[in-house]
Amino acid sequence: MKMLINVPERVVADALRGLAAAHPDLLTVDVERRIVVRRDAPVAGKVALLSGGGSGHEPLHAGFVGPGMLDAACPGEVFTSPVPDQMVRAAAAVDSGEGVLFVVKNYTGDVLNFTMAAELAEDEGVQVSTVVLRDDVAVSEDGESAGRRGTGGTLFVEKIAGAAAEEGAPLVRVASVARRVAESTRSFGVALSACSTPARGAPTFDLPPGELELGIGIHGEPGRERRPMMTSGEIADAAVAAVVEDLRPDSPVLLLVNGMGATPLLELYGFAAEVHRVLAERRVAVARTLVGNYVTSLDMAGCSVTLCQADEELLRLWDAPVRTAALRRGR
Repeated sequence: MKMLINVPERVVADALRGLAAAHPDLLTVDVERRIVVRRDAPVAGKVALLSGGGSGHEPLHAGFVGPGMLDAACPGEVFTSPVPDQMVRAAAAVDSGEGVLFVVKNYTGDVLNFTMAAELAEDEGVQVSTVVLRDDVAVSEDGESAGRRGTGGTLFVEKIAGAAAEEGAPLVRVASVARRVAESTRSFGVALSACSTPARGAPTFDLPPGELELGIGIHGEPGRERRPMMTSGEIADAAVAAVVEDLRPDSPVLLLVNGMGATPLLELYGFAAEVHRVLAERRVAVARTLVGNYVTSLDMAGCSVTLCQADEELLRLWDAPVRTAALRRGR
């Protein structure tokens, strides 16, 4: 595989150096300790949001650090959880005395390390609350020991809870909003090709040219089933059905049509049109739509659909100003 890298061992560090060079007005980046914080942190009187996970899902999470979203992010190696020391250092860097909310995707390594980090941070006097994302409906809630995976719903939690924190809400309120979003969000992903990690330099699993995988995870975890290649409309039918039949929304939804890294916007917008068609057929009203590559899986071709059932408060917080490397609105 051809990759735009120097050596696999430095790919994360090189990316962080580039992030720092591109956004010095927004971010402070500790390349060696793998910590990204907003430039003006800690913000007096404000609850801080901290997230992280394995690299390879960019712009998640470091691309969402800035006013209106995260205060800090801790990137691990590719598809590998960051370590507790990163999270403790990041929490100390952004805590203004109002506490820190950890936003965690439900993977065993992430949950274990963030749990340990919360305990260590609290030993150092930082108040910590945690929300865990379990939005992937492709996984049965009781079918695996770890339960449902955290995927595209992470963006909704980071944006909406981040807006609540920016308004000055206390930690208990920010955590409550984050959990409400998490409980109201479902996702489903589809892979058209496998991803390739820099260390391996080859596809991580075998997916024949004429097939796709429904329900794929963002690290290449197996999906629900493989099928012969389908049209955009047929994929939308399957993905929306999986999400809606689990979420059963009775109010307008936020919609994320997300690319997995190698699918061009031309295709994503066409797919978004099909998703809107299916939702209209199912009488699900769409309040807002976001289309693009936000929660990716390296160079995987494919897409995911995420719906968040949103009331007036959540819509207001979604619409609030945000200024990060990957998402900007209103300022």
